[in-house]
Amino acid sequence: MARRKSGEPINGWLVLDKPLAVTSTQAVSRVRRLFNARKAGHGGTLDPLASGVLPIALGEATKTVCYAMDGAKRYRFTLRWGQETGTDDADGPVVEESPHRPSIAEIEAVLPAFRGVIAQTPPVFSAVKIAGRRAYDLARNKETVALEPRRVRIDALELVDRPDRDHATFLVGCGKGAYMRALARDLGQALGTCAHVVALRRTAVGPFDEDMAISLESLAALGHTPALMEQMLPIETALDDIPAFALSEAETRRLRCGQTVSLMARVHRDRLRDLSQGSIVRATAAGQLVALARYEAGEVHPVRVINQ
Repeated sequence: MARRKSGEPINGWLVLDKPLAVTSTQAVSRVRRLFNARKAGHGGTLDPLASGVLPIALGEATKTVCYAMDGAKRYRFTLRWGQETGTDDADGPVVEESPHRPSIAEIEAVLPAFRGVIAQTPPVFSAVKIAGRRAYDLARNKETVALEPRRVRIDALELVDRPDRDHATFLVGCGKGAYMRALARDLGQALGTCAHVVALRRTAVGPFDEDMAISLESLAALGHTPALMEQMLPIETALDDIPAFALSEAETRRLRCGQTVSLMARVHRDRLRDLSQGSIVRATAAGQLVALARYEAGEVHPVRVINQ
C-alpha cells in the first residue's frame, strides 16, 4: 500500500515575496511547513540572487502550476557595465572587463532590437537540460556547456534609471523562458562592452503581482491561525485567462470520475458557441472548479480533475 503523505489537505495559491539568498525550493519547503500542507510546488524558479514574486501552489493547486508558469512575467533589474562574470550575475568571478561605458542615448538606441521575439542563449549556469543533465551541474563540474539559442518573447524593455556610469536599471515584461541574466549579458555585448546583473526582482507572474505578496517573516509571525489561511488565494487564480464551462450535476459526476462528457446533442449548441477545437476550459459546478478539460469534436475530456 502506498504511504500517505503527512500534512493537511490545503488547496490554493500563496504569493510569496521571496527573499535574497534563498532558493525557490527552499522557499517552497518553508511555506509547506508553515501551512503543514501535504503537497506544494512553485510557479516559476527564481535564482537565489533574485527577490520578488514566487507563486506557491499547495495541494490541488499544484495541478495548475504549468498555467502559472506560462503566464507573462515582469522584472526590474540593475546591471553593471564593464564586467562579465562566469554566471552572468554578481555571484560569479569576473572573467572579462571593458573600459567602455555606454551613454543613455546609446542604450536607448539598442533597446528596440531586444523587444519582440528574439533569439537568446541561456546562461551557462541555468536549469536548462543537456542530455538529461542540468547545465549548472555541468558548469560546476568544469565540463563543457554548449547551449543553443532559443526564441523568447520580450514584451517590454525600458531603461528607468542610470544612477552612475557603471550601472543601469531596466523594467522588463516577457514571456516564458526569458533569462534576465542573458538579457543583461547581451545588452553589454550589443553596446561594445560587457555586463552582468547585480540586482533582480520579479514583480509579477501571470495574475500574481507583488501587491499580493507576503514575506516569509510575516507568514511565520501569523503562526497557525485563521489569519494564515486568509493569505491563500483560490486555485482558479492561476486560470484567469482560461474560459469557464458550467457543468450539470450528471456531467460533474462523469468528469470527476475521469470520464468524457458528450455535447453532441443539439441542445448543447449554445454552450459550445465560444469553444474551439482543442481549447482548454475551466469546468465548474455551482461556481467551484471541478476540472481542467479539453474540448474536442463535440466532447469535453478531463485533463486534470481537481478534488476540493
